[in-house]
Amino acid sequence: MWSVENSNRHIAIFQSVELLRESRTMEYRCLLGARNFFRKVKPTLSPLATSMESHPIRLRNLHPLRFPKRETIPRCLSTPERSTRRRCNTLPAGTPQSFNYKGENMKSTITLMVGLLACLLPSSSVLAATPGPSRPNIIVILMDDLGYGDTSAYGATTIQTPNMDRLAAEGVRFTQGYATSATCTPSRYALLTGRYPWKNQNAHILPGDAPLIIDPGMTTLPGMLKLAGYHTGAVGKWHLGMGNGNVNWNLTVSPGANQVGFDYSFLLAATQDRVPTVILENGRIAGLEPEDPIEVSYKKNFPGLPTGRANPELLKMHPSHGHDMSIHNGISRIGYQRGGKAALWVDEDLADVFTSKAKQFINEHKDAPFFLYFALHEPHVPRTPNARFVGKSGMGPRGDAILEGDWCVGEILAELQLLKLDQNTLIIFTSDNGPVVDDGYKDEAVEKLGKHTPAGMLRGGKYSLFDGGTRVPFIVRWPGTVKPGVSDALVCQMDFLASFATLTGQTITQGAEDSQDVLPALLGKSPHGRDELVLEASGNTAIRTTQWFFIPPHPGKPVQSDVNIETGLLMTDQLYSLSSDLSQKKNLAGENPEIVAQMKARLKKAKEGFQEP
Repeated sequence: MWSVENSNRHIAIFQSVELLRESRTMEYRCLLGARNFFRKVKPTLSPLATSMESHPIRLRNLHPLRFPKRETIPRCLSTPERSTRRRCNTLPAGTPQSFNYKGENMKSTITLMVGLLACLLPSSSVLAATPGPSRPNIIVILMDDLGYGDTSAYGATTIQTPNMDRLAAEGVRFTQGYATSATCTPSRYALLTGRYPWKNQNAHILPGDAPLIIDPGMTTLPGMLKLAGYHTGAVGKWHLGMGNGNVNWNLTVSPGANQVGFDYSFLLAATQDRVPTVILENGRIAGLEPEDPIEVSYKKNFPGLPTGRANPELLKMHPSHGHDMSIHNGISRIGYQRGGKAALWVDEDLADVFTSKAKQFINEHKDAPFFLYFALHEPHVPRTPNARFVGKSGMGPRGDAILEGDWCVGEILAELQLLKLDQNTLIIFTSDNGPVVDDGYKDEAVEKLGKHTPAGMLRGGKYSLFDGGTRVPFIVRWPGTVKPGVSDALVCQMDFLASFATLTGQTITQGAEDSQDVLPALLGKSPHGRDELVLEASGNTAIRTTQWFFIPPHPGKPVQSDVNIETGLLMTDQLYSLSSDLSQKKNLAGENPEIVAQMKARLKKAKEGFQEP
């Protein structure tokens, strides 16, 4: 343990913390600046940083003076449980990898002390978080494969989604809200990092045993909000990789969500249709029994275990394409696994389990700002709604799963109302990409679709460069602050990072280079958002502005036959005027060579230094 003798060198630091109690406003500024400084140099000052992030009792033992009351202690000086989950989110270039408190590195100790004491000066330049209304709780509810036309708030008539509709009625419903990508891993990467996914060659649909594709040193949305004093949690689907590529699932899997800014995580490693079919809580498989370890492989099956391909008689839901490997709960998946029986999830209970955990997180942190990333799996395959929803939509499991997702939204709204958190909670409701009907299982989604159009008036869907691949439901609700209405502003999930940094009084000095501050648009106070956005599907890119949508020539099939979705891939230029042709039916490239040249130049400039695979 870092001893009293060692702490004497840093007595001035703790004295400065005591002095900060005199002013609440100064306390916010200074303690946040001190905490940010500690986090940036934490890997080089690990003993001191550990003591600063440990329980206040330990700090009292180290500090001969009276320590501040518990309620004035910043979040980084909180409970042992919190401190064990804290991780350094950013590390300045050139920071040494080891630190010696004697000799040559004594200068760094003095620099640290000066940096902390400097926050007491009247003209402090440290990063500040503004208390009060500008620090609302923030909840991002991210649906999975929910299309622009899949909710009654966006014009669906064959299905009713009252809780999603309530969000729209009480907030701003965006008609031009976008994910960056037409598939889930890339769009989630952009949402959490503020960076275009095509800049990361690993940001594509991942197997369940893929390594983490977010560098723990990157600026992230949860990491930024932690610096603003938020407690951060992720519940639901992850699919951004875990571990280093050689995972022992029976131990703590790291790095993962907890290493990129989340204090708490309760997650599917990948997707519901991929192994491992277990939930990881803070990197550990929940409910795993040591005597029954789990093994996962994406290369070959384990001896003697049945598969959906070889043993269809064991299935209650049959695959239409792929998804025919290891069987669990009567459903065959992508990949192979064995063992871990006590930890395997029950598909029909997942929505209840995740919603319960989300509500628990809200209750545990109701007295201080929190950020919850609630990533639902509805209506992604396999669609396995709870018995309460089976048959309720008349559209088969896909429609029933949408109703289940709507119920999850309603539960969160009810919990916020019960805790009297409505007025100080900003909710963003959206989807990771466009819709798909048959995505690998015979679940009657095609047969029972009827007149329902999952993408609405848009062309394409999941996997597509057309607008239906990335334009998604996008609603912002913050009662008392956001005036209800409809906005045509061009906004993107990638912009949450920069926008919420502004909301919480922070300045991003590195990373998140593609995230734009569109906070006035998100809050319904401005009709203007982005001027342009580069969109991606399976590594191919397109660009849209406030009026034009341009797809350059790309090789590939015009239709992805297994899911029956137009890809947008042609070997000719495609130019569409979205103001007059929402369904992208008329290619105007031949009539507008000058605009095509301008759009090509804009796309080239946006992608300077990066090439498509």
